[in-house]
Amino acid sequence: MAMQPADFFAIGDIVTEPFIRLKEAEVHCRVDHDTCELCMRWGDKIPYDYFVFIPAVGNAANASVAASRLGLSSTLRAYVGKDRYGEECLEVLKKEGIDTAHMVVDPARPTNYHYVLWYGDERTILVKHEEYDYTVPTDAPAPKWIYLSSLAANSLPYHLALAEWFKTMPGMKLAFQPGTFQMKLGVDTLKDIYARTDIFFCNKEEAERILSCEPTDDMKSLLARIQALGPKTVVITDGYNGAYALSDTGNHYKVPIFPDIKPPLERTGAGDAFASSVTAALALGLPLEEALLWGPVNSMSVVQEVGAQKGLLTREQLNEHLSRASEDFKIKPF
Repeated sequence: MAMQPADFFAIGDIVTEPFIRLKEAEVHCRVDHDTCELCMRWGDKIPYDYFVFIPAVGNAANASVAASRLGLSSTLRAYVGKDRYGEECLEVLKKEGIDTAHMVVDPARPTNYHYVLWYGDERTILVKHEEYDYTVPTDAPAPKWIYLSSLAANSLPYHLALAEWFKTMPGMKLAFQPGTFQMKLGVDTLKDIYARTDIFFCNKEEAERILSCEPTDDMKSLLARIQALGPKTVVITDGYNGAYALSDTGNHYKVPIFPDIKPPLERTGAGDAFASSVTAALALGLPLEEALLWGPVNSMSVVQEVGAQKGLLTREQLNEHLSRASEDFKIKPF
């Protein structure tokens, strides 16, 4: 039986993450620099509060789960090891209704395993991406949308091959949410990916890093400079300031945050929830102005739970939040 094309096809690394809730730590912020450091006693035994074990996460995996819960047929292309963590990742994906036909089990390398140090409502993640032998899933029917995100440092050949594969699917839409190593590869190296992108997501600090520019509050400039790299529509999030978008028709939008129903518990996955929810809304046929309102709702829900997936909403739940939103929760030009 021929495989059916997916509405939403996510590509990126999948990881297992234990969250370690710290109770004896401090945060030190430098007044002369926009950086803060998590500090603990050196050479000591430090008690922690508790931990939560969470498999099958990572930008692309989070996005695939978000899309599935919002009603799309969702597929993930990622790599796991032939180990118990890989088995757990696949089990979680199947329970979420994700098509795992294009997942790859690598018998020679372990499943990605990160450590999340959780203090207050923020986290610091210790990351290690295994260097898999990435290959393009050319046997996959052309999906409606591809969602490309974080991959390992050895993935340049994979990106180049993906760019060629994308050329064979002119009707496919591409959402690009670059991860750390993709930003390090640079815009010139990934110019074909940027040029093919229909909608691009990053936060303000990441936009400044991508553009190699000084910190700025000129959001119109940041949006325009990212769009000049090739993406048709650009969305830049800015924490409590909400998000800003520049459409393919040249319209500028200010997107408000959705008020937290209670203080955030933990912020992992808020950006993934925003970007994937907007993309899912577009894949469901909503206009950009409406799709942009889906992102803040799912972000608000995710930060009420531990990890990037537990708080992801179904379409019914998301629409219920939207129906109760105040009149101030709307897109505004800027």
